[in-house]
Amino acid sequence: MRVQRLLVCSFVAFFVFFAALPGVSFAKTKLKLAHTGALNHHYHEGSLLFKKLVEERSNGDMEILVFPADQLGKQRQMVEGAQLGTVDLVLTSDVLLSSFEKTMGVLNLPYLFRDIDHVSKVLDGDIGRFLSDKLSQKGLVVLGYWENGFRHITNSKGPINTPADLKGLKIRTPGGYVFVDTFNTFGASATPMSFGELYTALQLGTVDGQENPVAHVLTQKFYEVQKYLSLTRHIHVSEPLVMSQIIYSGLKPEQQKILLDAAQEVAVWMRQEVENLEASQLKQLKDLIQVNTAERASFEQASEAVYKMHADKFGDLVTKIKNVK
Repeated sequence: MRVQRLLVCSFVAFFVFFAALPGVSFAKTKLKLAHTGALNHHYHEGSLLFKKLVEERSNGDMEILVFPADQLGKQRQMVEGAQLGTVDLVLTSDVLLSSFEKTMGVLNLPYLFRDIDHVSKVLDGDIGRFLSDKLSQKGLVVLGYWENGFRHITNSKGPINTPADLKGLKIRTPGGYVFVDTFNTFGASATPMSFGELYTALQLGTVDGQENPVAHVLTQKFYEVQKYLSLTRHIHVSEPLVMSQIIYSGLKPEQQKILLDAAQEVAVWMRQEVENLEASQLKQLKDLIQVNTAERASFEQASEAVYKMHADKFGDLVTKIKNVK
């Protein structure tokens, strides 16, 4: 890995040196952006908006090539590639990033965020910058915290009203350690697996259920292989757009600024878009799957054990997040 990184760094330095020489010109800067969403998911819409903003503001000097639905590989592969400089941009979850930088796991504590306004103030403020600095030490530049959403539970056995209803159910979760501990604490059997394998696992009964924002339940057609959707809003997940630090460092300062500004604009747009879409998406889902609203208080009470479990990892970050007004 070290040899690969040195080779990539040498190549970037070579490119930048010659690009600075008088009379030397290169073709436009092309950057590939990979994400896991379907073509009708807000990840893709946001990526296309980002492409439009960057290309317009760079006067065609930069081109963003968007690859949805894991076309370039699984998210973990993409993030590892970004660290090496072999992948330009990847839209990935704070859950996955917590396996690269454990402090990111604080964002996945259950019932941490009050609402989307609270999320915005935390991620666009000092705490978001603190977490971004942590990731930069791992070779990843956070251009903006895009939106995944508040998550709910689907399953094939019955409605989930309290944590007791999860007892004995295999629930697919992302691999993030906070997610696994949360669902095991709730009484389920947390079963981490990649998002790309999830539909088949639900179809075959390898797992009984899963948890995701309603946008994924609709666009990934999980309603075809699940009978019940229980509205829990148990965890919020952001979707940081991260860039290879190696590639980012090889860009001109004005190009870097264009990318940062555009990514932040998309972050603001996407949070509002997700909030606006959820009501209409739920309306569609109610014709396709049985929907109930869970008893939030019982889940919040069960979550206290998760906070105690991880109190030593996050220091005063939890208090700082909760105190953001």
